[in-house]
Amino acid sequence: MVNIGKGAIDKSSAAYEQAPLVYRRDGANLYRGDFLETSKDWPAPTVIIADGPYGVAGYPGDPVSHKGLADWYLPHIARWSERALPETTLWFWNTEIGWATVHPVLARRGWEYRSCHVWDKGMGHIAGNANSKTLRRFPVVTEVCVQYVRRVTICSGGQEMGLKQWVRHEWERSGLTFSEANLACGVKNAATRKYLTKCHLWYFPPPEAFELLAQYANRYGHPEGKPYFSLNGVFPATAEAWAKMRAKFHCGVGITNVWREPPVRGEERIKDAYKSVHMNQKPLRLLELAIKASSDPGDVIWEPFGGLCSAAIAALNTGRKCYSAEILEDYYRAARDRLADYDAA
Repeated sequence: MVNIGKGAIDKSSAAYEQAPLVYRRDGANLYRGDFLETSKDWPAPTVIIADGPYGVAGYPGDPVSHKGLADWYLPHIARWSERALPETTLWFWNTEIGWATVHPVLARRGWEYRSCHVWDKGMGHIAGNANSKTLRRFPVVTEVCVQYVRRVTICSGGQEMGLKQWVRHEWERSGLTFSEANLACGVKNAATRKYLTKCHLWYFPPPEAFELLAQYANRYGHPEGKPYFSLNGVFPATAEAWAKMRAKFHCGVGITNVWREPPVRGEERIKDAYKSVHMNQKPLRLLELAIKASSDPGDVIWEPFGGLCSAAIAALNTGRKCYSAEILEDYYRAARDRLADYDAA
Protein backbone atom coordinates (compact mmCIF):
# COMPACT_ATOMS: atom_id res chain seq x y z
CA MET A 1 0.00 0.00 0.00
CA VAL A 2 1.13 3.55 -0.66
CA ASN A 3 -0.10 6.96 0.44
CA ILE A 4 -1.29 9.03 -2.53
CA GLY A 5 -2.29 12.47 -1.35
CA LYS A 6 -4.47 11.73 1.69
CA GLY A 7 -5.49 8.19 0.81
CA ALA A 8 -3.91 4.78 0.38
CA ILE A 9 -4.25 2.57 -2.69
CA ASP A 10 -2.76 -0.66 -3.95
CA LYS A 11 0.31 -0.12 -6.15
CA SER A 12 -0.93 -2.75 -8.60
CA SER A 13 -4.23 -0.97 -9.24
CA ALA A 14 -5.10 1.28 -12.17
CA ALA A 15 -5.77 4.11 -9.74
CA TYR A 16 -2.13 4.07 -8.75
CA GLU A 17 -1.08 4.86 -12.32
CA GLN A 18 -3.61 7.70 -12.38
CA ALA A 19 -2.23 9.25 -9.22
CA PRO A 20 -2.77 12.99 -8.64
CA LEU A 21 -0.20 15.62 -9.53
CA VAL A 22 1.04 15.87 -5.96
CA TYR A 23 2.28 13.02 -3.81
CA ARG A 24 2.88 13.73 -0.13
CA ARG A 25 4.56 11.75 2.58
CA ASP A 26 5.36 13.24 5.96
CA GLY A 27 7.30 16.40 5.08
CA ALA A 28 7.99 15.44 1.45
CA ASN A 29 5.88 16.97 -1.33
CA LEU A 30 6.48 15.68 -4.86
CA TYR A 31 4.84 17.57 -7.75
CA ARG A 32 4.49 16.11 -11.23
CA GLY A 33 5.28 18.83 -13.75
CA ASP A 34 7.54 21.76 -14.56
CA PHE A 35 9.08 23.48 -11.54
CA LEU A 36 8.17 26.90 -12.94
CA GLU A 37 4.50 25.93 -12.88
CA THR A 38 4.32 23.79 -9.75
CA SER A 39 6.37 25.99 -7.40
CA LYS A 40 4.14 29.07 -7.44
CA ASP A 41 2.61 28.29 -4.05
CA TRP A 42 5.57 26.59 -2.39
CA PRO A 43 6.70 28.14 0.92
CA ALA A 44 9.94 30.13 0.73
CA PRO A 45 13.06 27.91 0.92
CA THR A 46 15.90 27.90 3.39
CA VAL A 47 17.83 25.59 1.04
CA ILE A 48 17.65 24.98 -2.72
CA ILE A 49 19.25 21.79 -4.07
CA ALA A 50 19.59 22.36 -7.83
CA ASP A 51 20.65 19.24 -9.70
CA GLY A 52 19.32 20.00 -13.18
CA PRO A 53 20.70 19.79 -16.72
CA TYR A 54 24.45 19.35 -17.14
CA GLY A 55 24.68 19.76 -20.91
CA VAL A 56 25.91 16.19 -21.43
CA ALA A 57 22.78 14.62 -22.96
CA GLY A 58 22.49 12.47 -19.84
CA TYR A 59 18.70 12.08 -19.92
CA PRO A 60 15.71 13.25 -22.03
CA GLY A 61 15.72 17.04 -22.11
CA ASP A 62 19.37 17.47 -21.07
CA PRO A 63 21.13 19.63 -23.72
CA VAL A 64 23.96 17.98 -25.63
CA SER A 65 26.34 20.82 -24.76
CA HIS A 66 26.99 23.25 -21.92
CA LYS A 67 26.69 26.15 -24.36
CA GLY A 68 22.96 26.60 -23.90
CA LEU A 69 22.81 26.07 -20.15
CA ALA A 70 22.85 29.75 -19.16
CA ASP A 71 19.73 30.50 -21.19
CA TRP A 72 18.04 27.29 -20.02
CA TYR A 73 18.61 28.07 -16.34
CA LEU A 74 17.71 31.78 -16.58
CA PRO A 75 13.94 31.50 -15.79
CA HIS A 76 14.62 28.99 -13.00
CA ILE A 77 17.23 31.24 -11.41
CA ALA A 78 14.80 34.15 -11.68
CA ARG A 79 12.23 32.14 -9.68
CA TRP A 80 14.83 31.16 -7.06
CA SER A 81 15.86 34.80 -6.70
CA GLU A 82 12.28 36.00 -6.45
CA ARG A 83 11.33 33.57 -3.67
CA ALA A 84 14.58 33.22 -1.75
CA LEU A 85 15.03 34.58 1.76
CA PRO A 86 18.11 36.39 3.08
CA GLU A 87 18.94 33.12 4.87
CA THR A 88 18.58 30.93 1.74
CA THR A 89 21.51 28.82 0.53
CA LEU A 90 21.69 27.45 -3.03
CA TRP A 91 23.65 24.26 -3.73
CA PHE A 92 24.21 24.12 -7.50
CA TRP A 93 25.31 20.74 -8.89
CA ASN A 94 26.92 20.46 -12.33
CA THR A 95 30.04 19.73 -14.30
CA GLU A 96 32.88 22.20 -13.93
CA ILE A 97 32.26 23.79 -17.34
CA GLY A 98 28.49 23.70 -16.84
CA TRP A 99 28.76 25.64 -13.59
CA ALA A 100 31.23 28.12 -15.12
CA THR A 101 28.73 28.77 -17.90
CA VAL A 102 25.81 29.43 -15.53
CA HIS A 103 27.73 31.36 -12.84
CA PRO A 104 27.40 34.79 -14.53
CA VAL A 105 23.60 34.42 -14.57
CA LEU A 106 23.56 33.52 -10.89
CA ALA A 107 25.77 36.51 -10.05
CA ARG A 108 23.57 38.92 -12.00
CA ARG A 109 20.51 37.62 -10.18
CA GLY A 110 21.90 38.38 -6.74
CA TRP A 111 23.59 35.11 -5.78
CA GLU A 112 26.99 35.42 -4.11
CA TYR A 113 29.54 32.65 -4.61
CA ARG A 114 30.61 31.11 -1.32
CA SER A 115 32.53 27.91 -2.14
CA CYS A 116 33.02 25.23 -4.79
CA HIS A 117 32.85 21.66 -3.49
CA VAL A 118 34.37 18.92 -5.59
CA TRP A 119 32.76 15.49 -5.55
CA ASP A 120 35.62 13.05 -6.08
CA LYS A 121 34.04 9.73 -7.14
CA GLY A 122 37.34 7.88 -7.01
CA MET A 123 39.31 5.68 -9.39
CA GLY A 124 36.52 3.12 -9.58
CA HIS A 125 34.49 5.58 -11.65
CA ILE A 126 36.99 5.35 -14.52
CA ALA A 127 36.35 1.71 -15.48
CA GLY A 128 34.66 1.59 -18.87
CA ASN A 129 33.96 5.29 -18.63
CA ALA A 130 36.80 6.94 -20.56
CA ASN A 131 39.08 6.27 -23.49
CA SER A 132 41.88 8.77 -22.98
CA LYS A 133 43.41 8.09 -26.43
CA THR A 134 40.17 9.09 -28.10
CA LEU A 135 39.11 11.88 -25.72
CA ARG A 136 42.64 13.34 -25.45
CA ARG A 137 42.26 14.19 -21.78
CA PHE A 138 42.63 12.67 -18.34
CA PRO A 139 39.63 10.67 -17.11
CA VAL A 140 37.04 12.78 -15.30
CA VAL A 141 35.91 11.50 -11.90
CA THR A 142 34.46 14.71 -10.47
CA GLU A 143 31.41 16.93 -10.36
CA VAL A 144 30.98 20.17 -8.46
CA CYS A 145 28.43 21.32 -5.93
CA VAL A 146 28.72 25.09 -5.58
CA GLN A 147 27.42 26.98 -2.56
CA TYR A 148 25.72 30.35 -3.09
CA VAL A 149 24.03 32.73 -0.68
CA ARG A 150 21.83 35.78 -1.31
CA ARG A 151 23.27 39.25 -1.77
CA VAL A 152 21.22 41.07 0.89
CA THR A 153 20.51 44.81 0.73
CA ILE A 154 18.50 47.15 2.95
CA CYS A 155 16.89 50.41 1.81
CA SER A 156 17.66 53.44 3.98
CA GLY A 157 16.87 56.99 2.92
CA GLY A 158 16.02 55.80 -0.56
CA GLN A 159 19.41 54.10 -1.01
CA GLU A 160 20.02 50.36 -1.27
CA MET A 161 22.91 49.29 0.95
CA GLY A 162 24.72 46.08 1.71
CA LEU A 163 24.69 44.92 5.32
CA LYS A 164 28.18 46.24 6.06
CA GLN A 165 27.37 49.70 4.72
CA TRP A 166 23.97 49.76 6.42
CA VAL A 167 25.26 48.92 9.93
CA ARG A 168 27.86 51.70 9.75
CA HIS A 169 25.33 54.09 8.19
CA GLU A 170 22.83 53.56 11.01
CA TRP A 171 25.45 54.18 13.70
CA GLU A 172 26.69 57.33 11.94
CA ARG A 173 23.12 58.52 11.52
CA SER A 174 22.58 58.29 15.29
CA GLY A 175 25.27 60.93 15.86
CA LEU A 176 27.12 58.77 18.38
CA THR A 177 30.90 58.41 18.39
CA PHE A 178 32.42 55.18 17.15
CA SER A 179 34.02 54.52 20.53
CA GLU A 180 30.56 54.41 22.06
CA ALA A 181 29.81 51.33 19.96
CA ASN A 182 32.38 49.44 22.03
CA LEU A 183 30.69 50.69 25.19
CA ALA A 184 27.30 49.59 23.87
CA CYS A 185 28.56 46.05 23.17
CA GLY A 186 30.67 45.77 26.31
CA VAL A 187 33.88 45.12 24.35
CA LYS A 188 37.28 46.77 24.21
CA ASN A 189 37.47 47.49 20.48
CA ALA A 190 35.65 44.73 18.59
CA ALA A 191 32.66 46.88 17.64
CA THR A 192 34.70 49.58 15.91
CA ARG A 193 37.29 47.15 14.54
CA LYS A 194 34.85 44.50 13.26
CA TYR A 195 31.24 45.63 13.10
CA LEU A 196 31.64 49.23 11.92
CA THR A 197 34.70 48.97 9.71
CA LYS A 198 34.60 49.88 6.00
CA CYS A 199 37.26 47.40 4.97
CA HIS A 200 37.17 43.77 3.87
CA LEU A 201 37.73 42.61 7.47
CA TRP A 202 34.13 43.46 8.39
CA TYR A 203 32.31 40.92 10.56
CA PHE A 204 28.58 40.32 10.57
CA PRO A 205 27.65 41.49 14.10
CA PRO A 206 26.48 38.54 16.21
CA PRO A 207 22.74 38.88 16.91
CA GLU A 208 23.33 39.72 20.56
CA ALA A 209 25.85 42.44 19.68
CA PHE A 210 23.55 43.83 17.00
CA GLU A 211 20.69 44.15 19.47
CA LEU A 212 22.96 45.98 21.92
CA LEU A 213 23.99 48.43 19.18
CA ALA A 214 20.35 49.01 18.25
CA GLN A 215 19.24 49.52 21.84
CA TYR A 216 22.07 51.96 22.59
CA ALA A 217 21.51 53.99 19.41
CA ASN A 218 17.79 54.29 20.03
CA ARG A 219 18.37 55.29 23.66
CA TYR A 220 21.15 57.85 23.19
CA GLY A 221 21.07 58.78 19.49
CA HIS A 222 19.52 61.90 17.96
CA PRO A 223 15.77 61.75 18.78
CA GLU A 224 14.75 62.98 15.33
CA GLY A 225 16.43 60.03 13.59
CA LYS A 226 14.69 57.21 15.43
CA PRO A 227 14.18 54.35 14.93
CA TYR A 228 17.75 53.28 14.25
CA PHE A 229 18.67 49.80 12.98
CA SER A 230 15.09 49.21 11.83
CA LEU A 231 14.26 46.75 9.04
CA ASN A 232 10.71 48.03 8.64
CA GLY A 233 10.97 51.70 9.58
CA VAL A 234 8.72 51.22 12.60
CA PHE A 235 10.79 49.67 15.38
CA PRO A 236 14.40 48.51 15.88
CA ALA A 237 15.23 45.01 14.65
CA THR A 238 15.65 42.30 17.26
CA ALA A 239 18.52 39.86 17.56
CA GLU A 240 16.25 37.16 16.11
CA ALA A 241 15.35 39.28 13.07
CA TRP A 242 18.99 40.19 12.45
CA ALA A 243 20.07 36.53 12.60
CA LYS A 244 17.77 35.85 9.63
CA MET A 245 19.54 38.42 7.46
CA ARG A 246 22.21 35.98 6.34
CA ALA A 247 22.35 32.33 5.30
CA LYS A 248 22.61 29.64 7.94
CA PHE A 249 25.80 27.62 8.16
CA HIS A 250 26.89 24.87 10.52
CA CYS A 251 30.39 23.53 9.92
CA GLY A 252 31.08 19.93 10.83
CA VAL A 253 34.50 18.88 12.13
CA GLY A 254 36.91 17.51 9.54
CA ILE A 255 34.79 18.40 6.50
CA THR A 256 36.48 20.19 3.59
CA ASN A 257 35.41 21.26 0.11
CA VAL A 258 36.60 17.95 -1.37
CA TRP A 259 33.96 15.27 -0.93
CA ARG A 260 35.39 11.82 -1.50
CA GLU A 261 32.45 9.51 -2.01
CA PRO A 262 32.01 6.67 -4.55
CA PRO A 263 29.09 6.75 -6.98
CA VAL A 264 25.85 5.32 -5.62
CA ARG A 265 25.86 1.53 -5.51
CA GLY A 266 24.17 -1.32 -3.67
CA GLU A 267 20.79 -0.90 -2.00
CA GLU A 268 20.82 2.87 -2.40
CA ARG A 269 20.99 2.63 -6.20
CA ILE A 270 17.48 2.71 -7.71
CA LYS A 271 17.14 0.13 -10.49
CA ASP A 272 14.56 -1.14 -12.93
CA ALA A 273 15.41 -4.85 -13.04
CA TYR A 274 19.19 -4.73 -13.67
CA LYS A 275 19.41 -1.22 -15.12
CA SER A 276 19.90 1.98 -13.14
CA VAL A 277 16.86 4.24 -13.42
CA HIS A 278 18.89 7.47 -13.27
CA MET A 279 22.55 7.53 -14.28
CA ASN A 280 23.43 10.53 -12.07
CA GLN A 281 21.81 9.59 -8.77
CA LYS A 282 23.43 11.53 -5.91
CA PRO A 283 24.61 9.90 -2.66
CA LEU A 284 22.29 10.63 0.24
CA ARG A 285 25.28 11.26 2.47
CA LEU A 286 26.37 14.27 0.40
CA LEU A 287 22.87 15.73 0.22
CA GLU A 288 22.41 15.31 3.95
CA LEU A 289 25.77 17.02 4.48
CA ALA A 290 24.67 20.09 2.46
CA ILE A 291 21.21 20.23 4.03
CA LYS A 292 22.45 19.96 7.62
CA ALA A 293 25.16 22.56 6.98
CA SER A 294 22.71 25.21 5.76
CA SER A 295 19.42 24.64 7.59
CA ASP A 296 17.79 23.53 10.82
CA PRO A 297 15.14 20.86 11.49
CA GLY A 298 11.75 22.01 10.27
CA ASP A 299 13.16 24.25 7.52
CA VAL A 300 11.98 24.08 3.90
CA ILE A 301 14.11 22.50 1.17
CA TRP A 302 13.45 23.01 -2.55
CA GLU A 303 14.37 20.37 -5.13
CA PRO A 304 13.47 22.02 -8.47
CA PHE A 305 14.64 19.06 -10.58
CA GLY A 306 13.46 16.07 -8.59
CA GLY A 307 14.84 13.14 -10.55
CA LEU A 308 14.67 10.33 -8.01
CA CYS A 309 14.07 12.88 -5.22
CA SER A 310 17.25 12.13 -3.30
CA ALA A 311 17.07 15.59 -1.69
CA ALA A 312 13.55 14.77 -0.46
CA ILE A 313 14.82 11.54 1.08
CA ALA A 314 17.71 13.42 2.69
CA ALA A 315 15.24 15.97 4.03
CA LEU A 316 13.13 13.22 5.58
CA ASN A 317 16.23 11.75 7.18
CA THR A 318 17.19 15.09 8.73
CA GLY A 319 13.78 16.34 9.86
CA ARG A 320 13.24 18.97 7.15
CA LYS A 321 10.35 19.59 4.76
CA CYS A 322 10.94 19.24 1.03
CA TYR A 323 9.16 20.41 -2.11
CA SER A 324 10.22 18.62 -5.30
CA ALA A 325 9.17 18.88 -8.94
CA GLU A 326 9.76 16.32 -11.68
CA ILE A 327 8.59 16.83 -15.24
CA LEU A 328 9.50 13.41 -16.72
CA GLU A 329 6.83 10.80 -16.08
CA ASP A 330 9.19 7.84 -15.65
CA TYR A 331 11.30 9.66 -13.08
CA TYR A 332 8.22 10.97 -11.29
CA ARG A 333 6.84 7.44 -10.88
CA ALA A 334 10.20 6.10 -9.72
CA ALA A 335 10.56 8.93 -7.20
CA ARG A 336 6.99 8.45 -6.00
CA ASP A 337 7.62 4.76 -5.43
CA ARG A 338 10.88 5.52 -3.67
CA LEU A 339 9.23 7.98 -1.28
CA ALA A 340 6.35 5.57 -0.65
CA ASP A 341 8.64 2.65 0.22
CA TYR A 342 11.42 4.52 1.97
CA ASP A 343 11.87 4.20 5.71
CA ALA A 344 13.71 7.18 7.14
CA ALA A 345 16.96 6.29 8.85
